[in-house]
Amino acid sequence: MANKKIKMKTKDIVKELISRTPHLRDNDDKLLATFWYYELKDMKRNPESINGMNLLTLISEGKLTNAKTVIRMRRKLQEEFEDLRGKKYKLRKETIQNKWRKKLGYEENNK
Repeated sequence: MANKKIKMKTKDIVKELISRTPHLRDNDDKLLATFWYYELKDMKRNPESINGMNLLTLISEGKLTNAKTVIRMRRKLQEEFEDLRGKKYKLRKETIQNKWRKKLGYEENNK
């Protein structure tokens, strides 16, 4: 029982990846590639030598975590934990907030 490997949840893996590697916070493609890289290693496959057809087969058969799930987890984590937000998140939120403030009549001169 002591040798039993504990499988981490997708949310925990994504949290660790974006905590350790900040550039993954703003790039879903790099995050997904990194996530799948480690997932392939856990499956005892060499991610550096797997061919495209084998990778596509694993994806289509659902043997790799769904891309939408990984991206959804990243979004949820960034919503919950401000320190995990990337530069694009902050820029996007500020832009959207300013747009709605203007639309609702809250101008900058109300400071």
